[in-house]
Amino acid sequence: MKLSFLGAAREVTGSCFLVETADTRFLVDCGMVQGGREAPARNRAAFAFDPASIDFVLLSHAHIDHSGLLPKLTRAGFKGPIYATGATVDLLGVMLPDSAHIQESDARREAGRSRGKNAPAPLYTLQDARECLGQARSVDYDREFAPGAGARCRFRDAGHILGSAIVEVSVTEHGRTTKLVFSGDLGQPGRPILRDPTPIEEADVLVVESTYGNRLHQDLSATEDEMIGIVERTLFERGGNVIMPAFAVGRTQQVLYHLHRLAYEGRLRHPMVFVDSPMATEATRITRKHMELFDEQARDLARWHARGENLPYLHFTESVEESMALNRIRSGVIIISASGMCDAGRIRHHLRHNLPRRECSVLIPGFQAQGTLGRRLVEGAKQVRMFGEDIPVRAEIHSVDGLSAHADRAALLRWAGAFRKPPARTFVVHGEPLAAQALADALREMPGWQVTVPVHGQTEQWPEGAPS
Repeated sequence: MKLSFLGAAREVTGSCFLVETADTRFLVDCGMVQGGREAPARNRAAFAFDPASIDFVLLSHAHIDHSGLLPKLTRAGFKGPIYATGATVDLLGVMLPDSAHIQESDARREAGRSRGKNAPAPLYTLQDARECLGQARSVDYDREFAPGAGARCRFRDAGHILGSAIVEVSVTEHGRTTKLVFSGDLGQPGRPILRDPTPIEEADVLVVESTYGNRLHQDLSATEDEMIGIVERTLFERGGNVIMPAFAVGRTQQVLYHLHRLAYEGRLRHPMVFVDSPMATEATRITRKHMELFDEQARDLARWHARGENLPYLHFTESVEESMALNRIRSGVIIISASGMCDAGRIRHHLRHNLPRRECSVLIPGFQAQGTLGRRLVEGAKQVRMFGEDIPVRAEIHSVDGLSAHADRAALLRWAGAFRKPPARTFVVHGEPLAAQALADALREMPGWQVTVPVHGQTEQWPEGAPS
């Protein structure tokens, strides 16, 4: 058996892992690279394998850095099934067509700039996305299934976003069975809305994320107090707006939950909230459809919301015209918009109009990858380049990691500590080099753990010395 690390190796993007045995070849995730000048070229590069030779894909969750190259895979010849939880399949139905629309729009823009000379084709089209969605197969949490020859799999709740899964797959080759566990993205335990990540007790090979492998999150109550302070000072004292870049799937719904609960508890004066992201609107509808995946606290709040009693003002914009109209509002509103790392979408227009204003605030509730506009803002940029202009940054910039959907260092170590005995091999992925190395060092301090931080393109083989 061979395991190749084709993405998310010493970086937080582009998750893709290839497993090969004598009987089958499959992928765990097939994500898009996001952030940095090299991302477009990397996404356009040929796959490191023949897509037609892949028998199936196991998908941990719907975020584009885990799913975004699936239509490209289909376009390149992949014909097999894509297995995911039901909620993930529903979310893919929104996210992949939206991604295809972006690819087509970018290609048209480039064609206009170059007047058609050597203009690149879209990475994939809406038709590619639709064909890819036809390959998706829904599987319930905790149900064992056989995706291919010599393979048995189960999805366990990862608690990261709606439908997110830890992937357990047992592969039998030459009479020997090896259990691989891919953590996917793990959620922070003890947080509202989703259930805690499922503890896993055994694995021969573990592939674990490390986004926050060198950091601890702020306590949730302190995070909420910080959020209240930012909103109160900005909206009601300075007379500005709060702009929140948030991933349309997961983070937007989480932020809305906190704003509603704080208003319900009387801790926050009812703000006017606009969600300016068509995809976030649809993802919120899908989220409400899957109430069985919520914890009890979130179900209680949803019932209050459904009764319509004394609710904060909440409006989901529909049209481009509505979105543009938001930029004429000078004070008193919270605008939640995608993309979560500020590199595309409507959020850039809201930043353009509000970043130069000292009375405004930008509240960033999630991880910002290297090379993204969001990362530059968090790191204190005094001006940023947008739409061909240098935009001064005078608004207050707040990074609130306590709202992160990722497990922090302590939670990752607690989850790893649930194994009854250490996996024979552990690979730390989905983290920038310092974070991945810090988590690997901490795991090595636990008795019996053999830990590697793989590089992009690295291939491991079992048993060692077996013929390729």
